[in-house]
Amino acid sequence: MELIVQKREILGRKVKDLRRQGLIPAELYGRGLENLHLAVPEKDFNKVFKQAGENQVVQLKIDSQTRPVLIYEIDRDPVTDEIINIDFYQVRLDEEIKVRVPVEFIGESAAVKAGNILVKAIQEIEVEALPGNIPQSFIVDISKLAEVGQSFYIKDLPLRQAQGKSIKILSEPESVIATIQAPITEEEEKILEERAVPGVEAVKVETEEKKAEREVTKDKDKEKVAEAPAPKPDGKS
Repeated sequence: MELIVQKREILGRKVKDLRRQGLIPAELYGRGLENLHLAVPEKDFNKVFKQAGENQVVQLKIDSQTRPVLIYEIDRDPVTDEIINIDFYQVRLDEEIKVRVPVEFIGESAAVKAGNILVKAIQEIEVEALPGNIPQSFIVDISKLAEVGQSFYIKDLPLRQAQGKSIKILSEPESVIATIQAPITEEEEKILEERAVPGVEAVKVETEEKKAEREVTKDKDKEKVAEAPAPKPDGKS
């Protein structure tokens, strides 16, 4: 995937002018490299990002140079969700890197159809591999989870072979990616709610108990003081 960008001299608040022209301000950096300020065509970027995501290598074309990069970070406007800045990270194709690969759930579970709950415990998995070997996502077929209590673990993921080198998964192999749980009953839900948020009466009872404990402690302290021997006066007797 190739993305044609251009260097920019416009910095600071003036980048608003770029956005009016359909360009997104961006930064390119990498280990041992000087940072570059870039302007990226918004329409072209959206097409590339839809295919590449944040873990696929994109060939960034700047003037006559082409650089392999990852779309490292995207800043969005919290209100409009508009992209306001992009960070690209230049990689070496012969050097392994650590990235997080998203989990994609496919299929239908007979257990879920029967009214049970699919709990998705993990959404991303950390891996280490050459940039060109990193998958766009890990596929988890939940149709294999047919009964309550069945789970899909990280160790169940197939490791794709690429150029004779496997992808190394850094997350714990026994970690559960997804599991089937029975729906909780109304009684169980009520118990959980009571544990999470104590009612006024519960707080009042607890307060009265603490007050009673303090009164008992005070009485015992008074008894100890009364029983204690009087201190010896200074000087001769």
